[in-house]
Amino acid sequence: MIDTSYKKGDRVRHPSRPEWGTGVITKIESVTRDRSSDLRLWVRFPSNGEKTFLASAAGLEVVDDQGHADSVHARPTLDAVHLAKGGGWLGEISKRTPEELMVSLPGEAADPFLPLRKRAEFIVKLYRFDGTPVRLIEWAVAQSGVEDPMSRFNRQELEQFYTRWLFNLETQTRKLLTELRRDNIAVDALLVGAPPLAARTIPRLQRELR
Repeated sequence: MIDTSYKKGDRVRHPSRPEWGTGVITKIESVTRDRSSDLRLWVRFPSNGEKTFLASAAGLEVVDDQGHADSVHARPTLDAVHLAKGGGWLGEISKRTPEELMVSLPGEAADPFLPLRKRAEFIVKLYRFDGTPVRLIEWAVAQSGVEDPMSRFNRQELEQFYTRWLFNLETQTRKLLTELRRDNIAVDALLVGAPPLAARTIPRLQRELR
């Protein structure tokens, strides 16, 4: 069972997207995915509109009146994974190694409950992590939840993790492009203002699929 203590009206923060600010849960729906119970959460952010998450994947932090996050809801970090015991969604995640967590994609990248266009927009934005030194550290912080990933991994390890993560991202992008073609959704519109890595990679993947 996942944690079900989210409630409508909770103020929440997405740990890997702090620039979104604090949003408010406007709707909650119980769903079943792969025979497991989960929650689908609608959250309205002041500058980014309404977004939809699976509770088990997003790890939204509930924020109190002083702006402090409730760690019960926090996204699993490397520390939490090492400490997690027993059942629950975090317990399931704790069975994975830190290496597996570092190369995995966010749940929204393959969330079948998200509209295809929204999922596509999310995947395109992931290409902002282009592997340059600054972006590599930003990516590692987002993946690990650790403020200083270099305290856990050396740069060579982070580069290797990133390479594997990027391979997984391209694999998921290929699947996405196939779905977009099937639904006659134009890819060009998604690339307007896209990160440079997306603008280079997605057309290449399109050519490979022809």
